[in-house]
Amino acid sequence: MGDRWGRRRLARGIRRQNGRMAHLGLVALLVREYDEAIDFYVGDLGFELVEDTARPDGSRWVVVRPAGARETALLLARPSSAEQQARIGDQTGGRVGLFLYTEDFARDHARMVAAGVRFLEEPRHEAYGSVAVFVDIYGNRWDLLQPRSTE
Repeated sequence: MGDRWGRRRLARGIRRQNGRMAHLGLVALLVREYDEAIDFYVGDLGFELVEDTARPDGSRWVVVRPAGARETALLLARPSSAEQQARIGDQTGGRVGLFLYTEDFARDHARMVAAGVRFLEEPRHEAYGSVAVFVDIYGNRWDLLQPRSTE
């Protein structure tokens, strides 16, 4: 408990020094195999491969991100335990846990369908924007989302 509160105080101090948190840099996503994950995220979703570096322990540091993105990226990580292995494809308990924003929903939806990406529903047009849920090759649920313009 003390460690948790110490981290909170440290975080508040960092925010005061910098004025704001910089950004969320990486989100780890468990994958079975690096190359099949790269094929899906780069080939089917249109992400770019940022880094693929071998590590001394035999693992790889594999980072992908949506083409043109500057801040947040995915770290594709192979599991290092049976518990992690069991979480592949269900890291968020079956709910949508990843949100892929687009500036052209119709274009990107059509491109992804043509690439074989499996959508679980037809596109919806909600008050907040256009959206459709799809799954990656492991079963993780994603939203493809074009937020409604506020201009």
